Amino acid sequence: MDLVIRDARVVDGTGTPSYRADVGITDGRITEIRGEGGGPRPTAARTLDADGLALSPGFIDMHAHSDLALLRDPDHSAKAAQGVTLEVLGQDGLSYAPADDRTLAEVRRSIAGWNGDGGDIDFDWRTVGGYLDRLDRNFGGQGIAVNAAYLIPQGTVRMLAVGWDDRPATGTELDRMRALVAQGMAEGAVGMSSGLTYTPGMYAKDAELTELCRVVAAHDGYYCPHHRSYGAGALQAYEEMVRLTRDAGCALHLAHATMNFGVNKGRAPELLTLLDEALASGADISLDTYPYTPGCTTLVAMLPSWAGEGGPEAILTRLADEATAERIRHHVEVLGSDGCHGVPIEWDTIEISGVGDPELSDHVGRTVAESALLRGEEPWVTARRLLIGDRLGTTILQHVGHEENVRQIMRHPVHTGGSDGILQGDKPHPRAYGTFPQYLGRYARELGILSLEECVAHLTSRPAARLRLPDRGLVREGYRADLVLFDPDTVAAGSTFDAPRTLPVGIPHVLIDGRFVIEDGKRTPTLAGRAVRGTGRARV
Repeated sequence: MDLVIRDARVVDGTGTPSYRADVGITDGRITEIRGEGGGPRPTAARTLDADGLALSPGFIDMHAHSDLALLRDPDHSAKAAQGVTLEVLGQDGLSYAPADDRTLAEVRRSIAGWNGDGGDIDFDWRTVGGYLDRLDRNFGGQGIAVNAAYLIPQGTVRMLAVGWDDRPATGTELDRMRALVAQGMAEGAVGMSSGLTYTPGMYAKDAELTELCRVVAAHDGYYCPHHRSYGAGALQAYEEMVRLTRDAGCALHLAHATMNFGVNKGRAPELLTLLDEALASGADISLDTYPYTPGCTTLVAMLPSWAGEGGPEAILTRLADEATAERIRHHVEVLGSDGCHGVPIEWDTIEISGVGDPELSDHVGRTVAESALLRGEEPWVTARRLLIGDRLGTTILQHVGHEENVRQIMRHPVHTGGSDGILQGDKPHPRAYGTFPQYLGRYARELGILSLEECVAHLTSRPAARLRLPDRGLVREGYRADLVLFDPDTVAAGSTFDAPRTLPVGIPHVLIDGRFVIEDGKRTPTLAGRAVRGTGRARV
């Protein structure tokens, strides 16, 4: 064998009690697990003494925004140091494949706040398969920092077929969208995502989404919606997604599933009852959350959907027009825009976390209300100035969550972990660097919300089952050696809201395919990550 990990506390991902064992690895696979008293101990070219460390499967980030970060950053310690060995990209209905030249330029503008404008990236692909191939041959053919799976972004698909118009798709356009989704699934996507509070994906009606979900289901994929509201109407939005996917016969994975804003304080049990009833009747549902209360998105996402029709340049034109800008303000501040989940915006909850233009960096770390007060102007004036001056590239933290909702939802049996980590900005959300040690340290060890074994199962085997990965997510003979060694007594997120890029503590070793990507707490030069493709086979 290549490596034996001695005397590890094996937390195997099943949720059952941990046990002490030696674990042997050969050619990137777990080839032997020898428990105490189980006979002669295995030997190998190298031995690592676990010395009281827990050994678990690698963590799977079910909601990641590393679509370009994996291409530009060979280190990627933001995720590797957390023990993440696989990320699911293409989230919230907006990413970079499939695309044509027009769509690629538009989507780069639209999500510059998530991923940067991509000026440092050679966009030499246009298909899902091309993007996955690019991941594999990145950095001179070495690969990428961690493994990655991909969801077909429904909003980008709609850009290709329909454009930015707020109208139903024609029959011809729907046929093209079906074909694009089928092609992406055949090329290796694991499912489809939507961002139903983001333009242009939010312009799709349920009938259109159902038809696309039928295609996803035919290829054994799943639908991952950022649904139409996490605020006013949140429960109805969840019900809509459950009903839609039941009609389509498609598995459902609810993205960053929570209940936010004052209208939903204490209402997590209503969501869980809805899910329990659907599961009892045969629905195939899972969800992910991050263990923090604030959300993170772009400032432009707060605007009403009608303001986004036509794309980024049309938004800037509307903001520059006084009468139209006043109409936008009324929707945002008084009526509650659909971009802000139907809730009138509270500017003291909107913290500027990043700007594209360095000249605007004095706003970062302040709420819009605070920046406005310093300038002696109304908050909308400051927000509008930022949107125009930053060419829609401003990212925000939205402090609208509720701790009791977060804790109750993470206990649910179909829950998985997802960071929703946006790595851009001067002051990103700490979830990008801290989600997985935050679960293990704060919520498992300190608060006891989950046992250690349950917590690891939520972060490993459950997401692997959703992704239909036959050889990941468990410490089991024959499985890939994607593994994390951590200290259950000290593991913790180092990242905070004041210092969000601080790496975690208590995770000394991380392996992907049996190769150390973190060793003795330090990032190695190893690029062991590859694209993890779905089967792509259509059911007959």
